[in-house]
Amino acid sequence: MKALAAGKHVFCEKPLALTEADCVRMVDAAKKAGKQLFAGHVLPFFPEYAEARRIIAEGKHGKLLGGWFKRLISDPSWLPDFYDPARVGGPLLDLHVHDAHLIRLLFGMPTSVRSQGRRRGKVVEYCHTMFGFADPALVVGAASGVINQQGRAFTHGFEIHLERATLQYEFAVIGGEPRLILPLTVYEDQGRVVVPALGGGDPCLAFDGEIAEVVRSLESGRPSAILGGDLARDAVGLCRLQSEAVLGGP
Repeated sequence: MKALAAGKHVFCEKPLALTEADCVRMVDAAKKAGKQLFAGHVLPFFPEYAEARRIIAEGKHGKLLGGWFKRLISDPSWLPDFYDPARVGGPLLDLHVHDAHLIRLLFGMPTSVRSQGRRRGKVVEYCHTMFGFADPALVVGAASGVINQQGRAFTHGFEIHLERATLQYEFAVIGGEPRLILPLTVYEDQGRVVVPALGGGDPCLAFDGEIAEVVRSLESGRPSAILGGDLARDAVGLCRLQSEAVLGGP
């Protein structure tokens, strides 16, 4: 906020803040200063996610019907403040916020959440969530959090449903080794199965894409439709709603 007040554009790592209220203050400060506020939600630029966005935007397979998103880690015992809501914020704000942002980006802002999960202290450790939308035909859910088996350090993926195709992808780190469980695969309604070519798959390229989006936004003078502070604010807001649903209130 000091940088915005000093007339600077701001790029902030995700999550934008640890509370929705602070996110609102930051977004409002950017609007008041007439400057851009970006949040480092790099997930949409990873090859599988970028290609999924391209396929959806192309419209060839019809409109979105929903999807299921997954993001799990083993207990990060090396990070002592992980479950401190005032320091890191726990699995929802550190981990699930990626998918909350993606869901907001793809489907718009949910109108409700229904979450069930386990808690650890003052934060949610693990939960499943169904997101409600103004369009009742949209069926969107997510699973995220910590599992207590160190052999599976990380896994993420999605299954996205369109009128005439399903997109599926899953990656994991198992026993310390990266494993592509299922490359991005497109199942078309007439029976054709397509595995898009995604290039070399260097994950650092996603960060190049993220910064290129910031540059495009600044040069054009138009807010980023992917990295804008309003979407990052909404992602934190969704995490808050899920926390309240699991923990039993604000």
